[in-house]
Amino acid sequence: MRDKYYFISDVHLGIRSSKDFKKFQELLLIDFFNMIQSDAKELFIIGDLFDCWIEYKRVVPKGYYKLLTKISELTESGVKITYFAGNHDFWRGEYFREEFGIEIQHEGKSIELDGKKFFLNHGDGLAYNDTGYKILKKILRSPVSQKLYSLLHPDLGIWLATSSSATSREYTSKRDWSEKDGLRDFALDKLDEGYDYVIMGHRHLPIVVEKNAEKYYINLGDWIRNFTYGLYKEGKFRLMKYYDYDLKKVVNTDYKKT
Repeated sequence: MRDKYYFISDVHLGIRSSKDFKKFQELLLIDFFNMIQSDAKELFIIGDLFDCWIEYKRVVPKGYYKLLTKISELTESGVKITYFAGNHDFWRGEYFREEFGIEIQHEGKSIELDGKKFFLNHGDGLAYNDTGYKILKKILRSPVSQKLYSLLHPDLGIWLATSSSATSREYTSKRDWSEKDGLRDFALDKLDEGYDYVIMGHRHLPIVVEKNAEKYYINLGDWIRNFTYGLYKEGKFRLMKYYDYDLKKVVNTDYKKT
């Protein structure tokens, strides 16, 4: 019975690391997709599935054949997939839309599940104290910028994108979120607007914040170190840990902050 909704973000497949980790990461995600295939009604990918994915009209980046095949199997089996573009997703999404039937969202989206109101967004550019990136995001995602970038040879375009992805990830990882977490402030304000759940990524840190009883801001973490995901069923949201990096095994249990 398809009665579950799954949420993941910030997998960053192809991250600059060892070949062994890249292979492990892809196979682990395929294993996760195998698990959800029979009971998932919808899968929400809240941005940055790939560390770098550049979309050309007639060129598909090398690699990820097994994963893309699995994604195709998911959609063909009846799992709806909605992808929210993140800060590593500067593309229109035509390939995923046309080949796999995936719904692509470039902005946030409000949805309702079991009478509960959700606001979904990757989170980049939403922090109140991130004005510089908001301007950069508008420039990079403009049709003119994407058209000009598409004129570059794929080898050069992918190399430039890979380099900028590494820089962006380093900035996010080193940023001090402790005192002025503008993303958290944004999420709490959304809850005040009447949402029951605000689900985001971008932070690479699993977070559950409850406000005013039964209203939650949830950050989904990542699949680089935390391997966490969200599960919603019958009015209850759970932040789950699929794989324990220290124990080196699949645990698939409720996430507990350590």
